[in-house]
Amino acid sequence: MTGLNDLTRICPPPDQATAIHWDRIEADLGMPLPQDYKELADRYGPGTFNDYLRFFHPHGVTHYVTLTGPAPGRIRAQLRKDYDQDTHPVPYEPDTLFACGATDNGEYLFWITDPATEPDLWHIAVNEARGPGWFTYEGNATAFLVAVLGRQPQVPLFPPSFAEGPAYFTPSRPPLWKPPPFSDAQPVDTGAVRSWARANGYDVPSRGRIPPEIREAWERTTSGE
Repeated sequence: MTGLNDLTRICPPPDQATAIHWDRIEADLGMPLPQDYKELADRYGPGTFNDYLRFFHPHGVTHYVTLTGPAPGRIRAQLRKDYDQDTHPVPYEPDTLFACGATDNGEYLFWITDPATEPDLWHIAVNEARGPGWFTYEGNATAFLVAVLGRQPQVPLFPPSFAEGPAYFTPSRPPLWKPPPFSDAQPVDTGAVRSWARANGYDVPSRGRIPPEIREAWERTTSGE
């Protein structure tokens, strides 16, 4: 809890904590989640830090900011395309990157999910919004927030004004309009399938075609059959 204690000291959380059924969330995702992130999401709920940076939350108010929504899969699919076609440099194997947050400027935050079965060892990577830059923080999500809100380090992809003045958190409010739903015809997030397969004892290659029996088992699990 040390990281969370440090964060609440410099950035007061809402008065009321959020109740989250983490077993269901991890089952939906097909992978475990870092303990620090669970504590962070429980204590702060959905919202933004300094009206700029947010971590996706299981109770996000739209699909675009929900941890279990389609956004992480869509983002990883685009990274896979960039990686395979060498469109933009991606410093990590895309299947190890899980989008866990974003900024109002369009940067994405990722967990580097390596090793896949030890989420408390995952680090944070940030992808530049409209460019090829990447920034890696060798610590967890809560430690990252403590560091960047205190400008230690200062993330070069973020505007200098991001951490000026006292840190504050703004809880999300339901939107007055409903955003259009994601298309159902989105590519399957192969990284999620591989993570689920490894967590359930399947021998799955890190790249290339996923064996059909693994894909079918994953589809049966995620569809609730």
